Amino acid sequence: MALVFVVMVLSIGSAGLLAFLLYQAGILDMNQPEPLRGVYVLIYISLFMGVVIAALLSRRSVRPIRDMMEATSKVSKGDFSAEVSVKGSIVFELDALAGSFNTMVRELKGIETLRSDFVRNFSHEFKTPIASISGFAKLLKKGNLSEVEKQEYLDSIIQESERLVGLSTSILNLSKVETIEIVSEKSFYRLDEQVRLAILMLEPQWSARSLQLELALEEEIEIWSNQHLIQQVWINLLENAIKHSNSGGTLKVGLWQRGEEVVFRLEDQGCGMSNETMRRMFDKFYQGDASRAAAGNGLGLTLVKRIVALCEGAIEVESELNRGTVFTIRLPLGQPDSQSLQPTS
Repeated sequence: MALVFVVMVLSIGSAGLLAFLLYQAGILDMNQPEPLRGVYVLIYISLFMGVVIAALLSRRSVRPIRDMMEATSKVSKGDFSAEVSVKGSIVFELDALAGSFNTMVRELKGIETLRSDFVRNFSHEFKTPIASISGFAKLLKKGNLSEVEKQEYLDSIIQESERLVGLSTSILNLSKVETIEIVSEKSFYRLDEQVRLAILMLEPQWSARSLQLELALEEEIEIWSNQHLIQQVWINLLENAIKHSNSGGTLKVGLWQRGEEVVFRLEDQGCGMSNETMRRMFDKFYQGDASRAAAGNGLGLTLVKRIVALCEGAIEVESELNRGTVFTIRLPLGQPDSQSLQPTS
């Protein structure tokens, strides 16, 4: 519509200017016996000028469309470096379309990079335990081993198998939450009891490292959320803190209500994190402490961050090398809507 309006204005204006020049030159006489003849001349001039102007403007206005077609063809072939240059087209909608196209291409490029990294890291994480299992199995098959060596190799096979199971479970859980946009299956439940249950579930792990627990859990905190999703947050955070704590250290766990939100705080006295680890700790498969890499798979904190974001919460991290780490989670208490409270038939 904008192009049509511009063409009309320019063609009428150009025709009027040309008619005035012809009148001044005496070629066009509006006082002649047939006054309609001058009107016909103006109409013909307007049509001619409109066609010329429309041809020139359309050629320029469709240039971004041609560029976008070429860029789209490149993107369809996997080339995400293609972008459409926005040069200030006559049709303002084309400028907006080109800008949106460029944003889409940049997002696709980021997704493709993330996918490539995920596949590469996923392949590496699975290959390592499988290779270990295969190697120990071959040694057992050869025979001529002492009973101690047999038990050692069998324990290694069991450990690597459990690592594969844990990795598969983590990837499955992460895949599920990454496809969720709205948290469903919400209910009221006691959050303080859920945190205590998570601590009890992990008792063998923190007992094996002789860790002392200092609990400051406010009683009877009720939250409206997905119980299964939130439980994964506490499990992963506690496992991460236990893994990075020094033997004989202390874990401090706090939970309290503040206004319309609940605050969870977990402090360890472990190895802490460097600036690089702080920057990348939520990346998939990233493990900053190579000495403890075999104890995890680098997906726990990624899962935690995604679940907290889905629940409209916030996560804060403070850490210092050799001084420990503090995780703080804030979650809204939430309220059920009228539809959620309707009884099911």
